[in-house]
Amino acid sequence: MIVGTAGHIDHGKTALVKALTGIDADRLPEEKARGITLDLGFAYADLGGGQVTGFVDVPGHERLIHTMVAGAGGIDLALLVVAADDGVMPQTREHLAILSLLGLTRAIVALTKVDLADPARRAAVTAAIAALLAGTALADAPVIAVSSRTGEGIDALRGALVRAEAETPPRPAAGPFRLVIDRAFSLTGAGTVVTGTVLSGRIRPGDTVTIGPAGLAARVRGLHAQNRPADEARAGQRCALNLVGEGIGRTAIRRGDVAQSPALHAPTARIDATLRLLAPEPKLTGGRFAVRLHCHAAEAGAQVVALAEAAETAGPAAAVQLVQLVQLVLDRPVAVAVGDRFLLRDPAAGRTLGGGRFLDLRPPARRRRSPARLAHLAAAAREEPAAALAGMLAVGPVPLGDFLRDRVLADGEGPALLAAVGGVERAGLALSATAVAALCAEAEAVLADFHAANPDLFGMARDRLRQGLDLRLPKDPFLALLHDWAAAGRIVPDGAFLRLPGHEIRLAPAEEALLARIWPGLTGADRFRPPRVRDFASALDRPEAEVRHVLRLSQRLGRTDQIAPDHFFARAVTAEMAALAAALSAQAPDGWFLAAAFRDRLQNGRKVAIQILEFLDRHRVTLRRGDRRRINPLRADQFGP
Repeated sequence: MIVGTAGHIDHGKTALVKALTGIDADRLPEEKARGITLDLGFAYADLGGGQVTGFVDVPGHERLIHTMVAGAGGIDLALLVVAADDGVMPQTREHLAILSLLGLTRAIVALTKVDLADPARRAAVTAAIAALLAGTALADAPVIAVSSRTGEGIDALRGALVRAEAETPPRPAAGPFRLVIDRAFSLTGAGTVVTGTVLSGRIRPGDTVTIGPAGLAARVRGLHAQNRPADEARAGQRCALNLVGEGIGRTAIRRGDVAQSPALHAPTARIDATLRLLAPEPKLTGGRFAVRLHCHAAEAGAQVVALAEAAETAGPAAAVQLVQLVQLVLDRPVAVAVGDRFLLRDPAAGRTLGGGRFLDLRPPARRRRSPARLAHLAAAAREEPAAALAGMLAVGPVPLGDFLRDRVLADGEGPALLAAVGGVERAGLALSATAVAALCAEAEAVLADFHAANPDLFGMARDRLRQGLDLRLPKDPFLALLHDWAAAGRIVPDGAFLRLPGHEIRLAPAEEALLARIWPGLTGADRFRPPRVRDFASALDRPEAEVRHVLRLSQRLGRTDQIAPDHFFARAVTAEMAALAAALSAQAPDGWFLAAAFRDRLQNGRKVAIQILEFLDRHRVTLRRGDRRRINPLRADQFGP
């Protein structure tokens, strides 16, 4: 169990930790000289329950709130310290508000310095503490009177901590590793050491980590868990990692960085979040509001942009609080996760404004207030991953890899999550089964409309269909869905085009009428030397482009063949000419015939005869060797009836 102290300056937090553990958590010379805590201190001890309890001692001065917040992240229980002689003080209230904003629900209150207070004073301060905690998640926290100087109540407090430790469930150690760094230093003979609380997963010597947000790669050479050498550190433990790697050094790593599994590395400088305010903030209703963001041990400047109107909700001590959706635009990238809690402070006024939870680490900069976007965030606010994914899929597709990574889930959890919510994944994009069915129906409707408007075309280009749908998917997921629809017989891919299964190219009535006028010239006595396109256009008094268009359509329908750029032949005539070539080949002693013999058989000019033979060559109906040709028995019937 990790215990974090909280309370006003000089109320005896460090002395209490020393009385419980025998360890002075003040490690800096200035701290010892001035008698106050200036930075995070750490102590470890077996309090009698057989487990090592870790203590994070935080400073109480109002100017060091950022350090207090750094220590409050990742603790299991708060030890709220109130001195009997002073009573509840400003930092007592602010620390309590911070604990509430960070979502902490377990605490023990130590009424310290009771050797300086008579029974009446003790009772009065105890009543003030009860009033302070009323209406908060810590309302039932026990109050234990102690004196670090005389030892009064220390055993009772130690026993309460042992019982709390027994009631603390172990944090799940499955999933990727993540540790927020609160100290980085160098040791002679060891090199760089970082410490922090393991938030998820486990780590062993030899494992590799990435230091975010910088992206430095490091290998774990050794580790301590709960201040003892260990072969493994798990979620919920204080941990020290001895790191080695290129660029790894004390100055390259700072408080607030994260040592994490390499797959988690994806820093962000724009985050959508839910924000609970301690008091109304008019600045949030117009434009951007400059604040300092604190998350675990990280700190960054931020601009707050309101996304929706604030809603009232009951808060600590029955106070009315305002909760709203906001977008945080940071002045530098940070390594955080969805669900992480944060605080916002006003740097000018030196006060805590509020806090909340991160909902989306990859939000858009535009259309961020649209109804669909707000619905997406409402779904993302659900803490259970399956519930969040189900709600998000109801709004639109979700990049599954981003969803898993940003929630610190292993890639292997994706299939089970999708199965639980009835979703499917295609090329990394998760969609609901309902959305896939609706998308297929829409694609069929778009193709039907296209066929009706363009009966002379094979189909619609794939990317044109993709961009014509209301839900515009990335290319790869769309192609994967097309594969599914084609396998189901819903849509037919035809080269680079798509069509419905029953679609056939057909001529419009006017085009059919024009082809009927052309047809006698393609099938009559001069069928082996039909008029050229421009000759048909002149004879029929129609534009050449129109005649060429109709003939090309007839070619697509398999009714004609374009032998040369300006010559079309009826398909039956093509078959007849192929048969004549086969007859010549059969009659030749060695199967090879000359172009002149073919010309004479057609009673045609040499130029047109050569064009016909070259057409047959292209389709592998004839095989050519120099000036001679022979029939290809494997393709002889390609143009057959």
